Amino acid sequence: MIELTKTGIEGLDNILNGGIVRNSTTLVSGNPGAGKSILGLQFVYNGVELYDEPGIYLSFEENESDLRQAAESIGFENWQEHVDNGDIKVYDKRKLLRENDFSSSLELLLEDLEEDEYDRLVLDSLAMFELFFEDEHEKRTYLLKFTDILRDNELTTLMTNEQSAVFPDTNIGLENYLTDGNIYLIQTPTENGVSRYVWVAKMRKQNIETDIYPMEIAQGGIKVHESASAFSMMSDGDSPL
Repeated sequence: MIELTKTGIEGLDNILNGGIVRNSTTLVSGNPGAGKSILGLQFVYNGVELYDEPGIYLSFEENESDLRQAAESIGFENWQEHVDNGDIKVYDKRKLLRENDFSSSLELLLEDLEEDEYDRLVLDSLAMFELFFEDEHEKRTYLLKFTDILRDNELTTLMTNEQSAVFPDTNIGLENYLTDGNIYLIQTPTENGVSRYVWVAKMRKQNIETDIYPMEIAQGGIKVHESASAFSMMSDGDSPL
């Protein structure tokens, strides 16, 4: 029987039919401001708050204080308490980028990964992670090595990935081959701001709802509305499907 890790995000676990497969790696893609980092923070925070599952947050873009402010501003009031007691372990860009190569940074992580104390991990983001590497071959080698280490240590992982287009770029890249699932966060401009959507495009080993669902970011984090009808108002030419 396949074990699932609940995200704790309202509506998302339902369209995932229970959650994300435990010990898998899921790619969360979207354009800037779509909510990728918030989803990552919420995944780790809910793990501790709701399911007694400690987590690790790797940020190549933010300092630890910035992450705390972001978490608390969205309503994750106990974030720092969980960091202080070790249930959430944060590696920020000052720790991760002070080394000149990924091998050195990986050494910083291995002790925590191998202690078997953590169940969840977020890497934010792959775009910054890839700056470690000089060429495609080196990137491929280390990304494969890293995803293998995560699986060996039984971590359920989210990796965020930046894209410039409003709608998902469905070209198959290296990241898609190495991950078990793909979640796209979509935001489209409107007269009053933006409309937001989530599309779970792929999840290995499980049945999922592959429609596009409206979502919102509010106090308490991301909420997914389990009706795909809002997106039907868009023209066929605009659809990523």
